[in-house]
Amino acid sequence: MITLRLLTGDDAGLFKSLRLLAIENSPTSIWPTHEEESARSTEQTIARIQATDLQAVFGAFAENGLIGIAGVRREPLVQVRHKATIWGVFVHPSYRGQGVAQALLSAATMHASNEWGSVQLMLCVNAENVAAKKLYVSQGFERFGVEPRALQINSRFYDEEHMVKRLR
Repeated sequence: MITLRLLTGDDAGLFKSLRLLAIENSPTSIWPTHEEESARSTEQTIARIQATDLQAVFGAFAENGLIGIAGVRREPLVQVRHKATIWGVFVHPSYRGQGVAQALLSAATMHASNEWGSVQLMLCVNAENVAAKKLYVSQGFERFGVEPRALQINSRFYDEEHMVKRLR
């Protein structure tokens, strides 16, 4: 059985462990590098996941602990607070194909819409990540642009597709 909930500061260690796995598993899809994520203090990690009126991170839990994450954040500025950004979506490889990512995206979407009054969601995805793009399209996201050379790993560049989902 899989349950979803907002992460709290008490989940910082679990979050960091899953993020490190995500970086190892999908280095072209997750920022930062393994070294950068490893160097973050517990206090910095808590600040990244603690729910506020500008950010929230949802976790999917199974008997093995935290198996999936999805973050959502928004800007405090009046002119852009109508939109929110999805970030850091990752599901442990052994739990993929079970609807976990869809459930996490739904939770983040509902939070942005119901708690913040967001009217659209934004995200970026590696242009080569076909599975992630398929997931986002299935959730109502549409591509609206491409950022060339958005990410550089070693000497290779990767483009990112920008996507939007209108909530109302």
